[in-house]
Amino acid sequence: MTEQQKQAVRESWSQVVPIADKAAELFYTRLFQLDPSLRHLFKGDMAEQGRKLTMTLNLAVKSLDRLDQLTPVLQDLGRRHVGYGVKDSHYAAVGAALLWTLEQGLGEAFTGEVHDAWAATYGLVSGVMMDAAAAAA
Repeated sequence: MTEQQKQAVRESWSQVVPIADKAAELFYTRLFQLDPSLRHLFKGDMAEQGRKLTMTLNLAVKSLDRLDQLTPVLQDLGRRHVGYGVKDSHYAAVGAALLWTLEQGLGEAFTGEVHDAWAATYGLVSGVMMDAAAAAA
């Protein structure tokens, strides 16, 4: 990722944080629209799940300059997701739901540059998680 992309992610995330609960709700609604088969993977309180999502995204955003510290956390998360029944094919729906949610939450501030920066961030995060999941399987 370029420094400009990291900055775009940080700046746009700061606009999402105040609406994090609503953004998480939008995300999961969109995710289940894109792939209804994923609904069964979420058995607990969806508000709590939304908070976990927000915390993970917040960690990723804050760690963009410290990927060596973020990578082990993402690897652990990827390995745990195997136990939840997550498959590599699910990551595309998650990425699409994330970008859609950011577009909804940011409105006009969701420029092409911001889209590309978030796509790169999600590609990095999901790639590390999928690699760890494959190694654990």
